Amino acid sequence: MNLQKIIDKKDLAAQYMIDEITHICTKFEKRDPGSVGEKQACDYAAEQMKDYGCDRVYVEGFKENPGSFFGWIYFTITLCFMAFVSYFFIPALSIVFIALGLLLCVLQFGLYKKIVDKFFKEKTGHNAAGFKKPTGEVKRRIIFNGHPDAAWEWPFKYKFTYLGFDIHMLTCFIGAFYLLAISIVRLTGAISDDLARTLGLIALVFVPFWFGLYFMWNSKRVVDGANDNLTGCYIGMAILKMLKDEGIEFENTEVGVILSGSEEAGLRGAKAWCEAHKDEFNDVPTFIYSYDTIAQSEHLSINYRDLNGTVKVDKDVSDLFYEACQELDIPCGKGMVPPLGGATDSAAFAQAGMRATGITALNHALPDFYHTRLDTPEALNKSCLADCFAASVKVLEMFDNGAKQ
Repeated sequence: MNLQKIIDKKDLAAQYMIDEITHICTKFEKRDPGSVGEKQACDYAAEQMKDYGCDRVYVEGFKENPGSFFGWIYFTITLCFMAFVSYFFIPALSIVFIALGLLLCVLQFGLYKKIVDKFFKEKTGHNAAGFKKPTGEVKRRIIFNGHPDAAWEWPFKYKFTYLGFDIHMLTCFIGAFYLLAISIVRLTGAISDDLARTLGLIALVFVPFWFGLYFMWNSKRVVDGANDNLTGCYIGMAILKMLKDEGIEFENTEVGVILSGSEEAGLRGAKAWCEAHKDEFNDVPTFIYSYDTIAQSEHLSINYRDLNGTVKVDKDVSDLFYEACQELDIPCGKGMVPPLGGATDSAAFAQAGMRATGITALNHALPDFYHTRLDTPEALNKSCLADCFAASVKVLEMFDNGAKQ
């Protein structure tokens, strides 16, 4: 099928996205993971999916402990302080404390495992999904995904920009590894007690930075999340709407949209959806496109690796988006979510064995609005939304015509 007439209306679609995002940000409650606002956004989108012709629409809840995603910091930093004190008396214990703290960081944040979740309050997050069947037999399926929840603000980043935030985090890591190194050296007996004491006192330089990490996130202030990530949600919603408005029906391609909640709590919604539904989608080739923060045209990119660079996503799904951009002469790069860069929901789908990729339009030297109160509807980029929408519609056209299957 040729979808050029929808592609040509990319500016209209972008304005629709801006209007809807503005409505959600101004009319609904804040959308932190597991909140009333997150559910409101899912319920609202589900009603729209019905209006746009989806045959099967549902909103589902799942249990989570959202405070754990950054809560691990409290444990790790406390272990750093315990290691600092132990260094002067029992260096072997200092090594144990530092190693435990770093291991917790790697598992809870680096790999998104549920290590300390049980120590935090349980809440109910929500996902919304809708699927529009073709007129004939389903022979292929494409799903557009975004997360409707918003992040807690990072106060240091808001006050000191990304550079200050980065320096703070890097200094904390350097301090932890410095303390680990001098503890090992002292345990071997290779240095005198006086030098060991001096090296330990030098570690005092890192104490204020460690202490500052207790306040790295503000659980009482939730950002609007206009870019991160209502933009990702409304790429798929705009496609559904434009298909409905133009009266377009596919003969053999099913089109779906999944809004997976609580991504900011560690991909919890996408993981919950995969646990509940992934086996339902093995019947035909199914491609999933996860969008996150579609904000900076010059950084539009397909992420071939996700989850801090540890998860490989589907190459064919990724290549198809790149080829669609080339067809429309839209600049697009090939990249990855780097170490310490977090993740997009595509990682959860890929880990579940589904064919997925992640699309972002964000400088990984994070812009001022990212995870701050500046992420408002006023910060939306209409041309970036329009281009990403056009590329996504082209992907749908190429997929419907049999590409990469």
